[in-house]
Amino acid sequence: MTTRRLLPLAGIALAAACAHKPPADFAPDPGLVAHIRRIRIRAPQIACPGQSFAVYYDAILDDGTRIQFDGHYDRNHPPRLHVSFLDRESWTARALDDGGWTASPDPMQTIRTGFVLTATLKAKPSLADTAVVAPDYGCLPHALRFAGVTGRRGSAGGDGPAVSVRVGIVRSPFYDKLLVAAITVENQPPVYVLTDATSIPPANWLTLDSKGGNGGEGRPGQAGADGVAGQDGCPGSAGGSGGNGGAGGGGAPGGRGGQVTIIAPAELPYLAGIVAARSPGGAGGAGGKGGAGGKGGAGGKGAATSGGGHCADGPSGQNGSDGSAGRDGPDGGWGPQPQILTVPLHDLFGPGAPPELLALVSGN
Repeated sequence: MTTRRLLPLAGIALAAACAHKPPADFAPDPGLVAHIRRIRIRAPQIACPGQSFAVYYDAILDDGTRIQFDGHYDRNHPPRLHVSFLDRESWTARALDDGGWTASPDPMQTIRTGFVLTATLKAKPSLADTAVVAPDYGCLPHALRFAGVTGRRGSAGGDGPAVSVRVGIVRSPFYDKLLVAAITVENQPPVYVLTDATSIPPANWLTLDSKGGNGGEGRPGQAGADGVAGQDGCPGSAGGSGGNGGAGGGGAPGGRGGQVTIIAPAELPYLAGIVAARSPGGAGGAGGKGGAGGKGGAGGKGAATSGGGHCADGPSGQNGSDGSAGRDGPDGGWGPQPQILTVPLHDLFGPGAPPELLALVSGN
């Protein structure tokens, strides 16, 4: 299969941002429409699920002249033909105002059909064209990381989630050998990662982490009590010392790494080797902050003397010391080694898999 890259979208996106939209009553010249004999879509050969790509449209006149439908609108110089004159439809992509499309992000939706694009001239519905863009999976991530929940303050992190990976090779209308990996985390719907099996590396192509959650931070130490104020007198008495802050609590431990199960077809057991699975433990929580020391009490005020003088004020009490921080929690332990199972290919993805995938597994 050829690997011509997508047509550049940045230029048309910039032009669309700077252009005005055509008015609602903007329509093609009926005389020009009468000479159009064919509509042609010029689309890229491949597109990746979820990405946007540029597409161009031509009107072929009865004398062989080609006029491109413009993707932007200049009200001072309106184009003869504009993409708004076309009805553009697809159940696998979303039409953009500038003539481009955004592909469906679900790779299963187009695994058998590709991205099917249709354009129809509104002023002459008998003129239409359809293009099929083959799916390219180079943009799909194949390094996936999952983690247990982070512990609340003083609580341990959750263990890494249980992850199962089912890997198999099927034949599609676009790939003789299409590798399909279905990744299921706990009871969530699976995530599918696909690639051309003729070009993937022999091992560790798909990397998975099921990491334990980080431990919660330790509880803060209790603040020291403020010292009592000194009594007024002659002289004023000293204020009381502030209490020392309490030590912070220890950080909670990180969670343990999760279990990863790799399921390969019995016909191709070596496919388990394309998955590199790790189950590290979560980081321990930071120790809690020590409590702030209490403030020393204010000294008592000196009273006035009978001779018109003034007694000395009492000294303020000493501030209490801040409490020490708690110890950091221990890291969580590594999870178990990945478990590898094999089942027949026709049972690999299970009856709940998308029908488009099951059709390829059965060879339909």
